[in-house]
Amino acid sequence: MNKRISSRAIIIENNKLLTFFRRKNKDGKIKEYYSLPGGGQEKGETLEENVIRELKEEFNVDIKIIDYLGKKESDNYIEHFFYCTIINGIPKLSGEELERNCQDNYYELRYIDINEIDKIDIFHKDMINKAVTYAKEK
Repeated sequence: MNKRISSRAIIIENNKLLTFFRRKNKDGKIKEYYSLPGGGQEKGETLEENVIRELKEEFNVDIKIIDYLGKKESDNYIEHFFYCTIINGIPKLSGEELERNCQDNYYELRYIDINEIDKIDIFHKDMINKAVTYAKEK
């Protein structure tokens, strides 16, 4: 079985992390959580091209990769994490996420104060904390 390969961007501006807030209603059960922008790698695409394309599609922004933070791997996927900055545009919901956005599959862009990260349900807190440390050192 091939593992799904994806790239995710960690963008911190003014001590706030750019995230997707998600609300899913499946079989009457509502799940709310936050996630980092990014997605699956397309054939022939580098990891860097992957994260740049995904942010253009999802948030309609151009980004610059500052550093590679590492990867996480499971039986089903390999996710790569990049510390990035926005170089053009103002983030707004676009692409497939905008098209699929509805009451039962809700997407919203939210900036979360980096001091509040431990209080929310978000995947990959270890990578986010790595980016926060990196940002403070620069």
